[in-house]
Amino acid sequence: MLLAPSAKDPARLSYFALRKAVGGIALGLPFAVAIPWLLYCHTLEGSISYYYYTGMRNLFEGSLCAIALFQLFCRGYDVWDELAGILSGVFALGVAFCPTTPDYYSTPFQKHVGTAHYIFAGLLFSTLAIFCLVLFRMSAHSHVLTPVQRNRVYTACGIVILASMAAILILVKVFKVMYLLGGIGTIFCFETTSLLAFGVAWLIKGQTLLKDP
Repeated sequence: MLLAPSAKDPARLSYFALRKAVGGIALGLPFAVAIPWLLYCHTLEGSISYYYYTGMRNLFEGSLCAIALFQLFCRGYDVWDELAGILSGVFALGVAFCPTTPDYYSTPFQKHVGTAHYIFAGLLFSTLAIFCLVLFRMSAHSHVLTPVQRNRVYTACGIVILASMAAILILVKVFKVMYLLGGIGTIFCFETTSLLAFGVAWLIKGQTLLKDP
């Protein structure tokens, strides 16, 4: 009879692998949609969401749906953890299936759908910030407490997500600053920082970074 070198729980390992996958998708999404398009037309879109209207649409939509499915079916320590996962999954699907308003020749219906897109996006990033600031820092009664260094990173990731959302609201909605230095879209820039913070948090939760001994 063949024996494994050490006893491991395959379900636990699979759950960690899914967390790593979600973190990797979040980290790679801004670059995956932008770099091929940048090489092709030598310009960046003003927002990651605008890649819905480019040849990178399927990658953009598929990435959001993959994140949404994991969030919908992941389970945490308590009902609040599960509720946050379900809501974030629904919000991610809303972002995917309610595309942002196109820059030119948009119809009234497209404008309404675009408004829904930004509402879903705001709710999604708010929920992801709650994961980082609250839920990821929790520990079950029977488990060892989450190490302080991990909690500090979770907190930093949550703050980055909230600060990025605030920057978009202030710079774009109040001061109408649509582009930063170098021609990078303000929304694209801070959407990217939010996704990077989200991705790092999930890689840590998936034991890729700062893993347990």
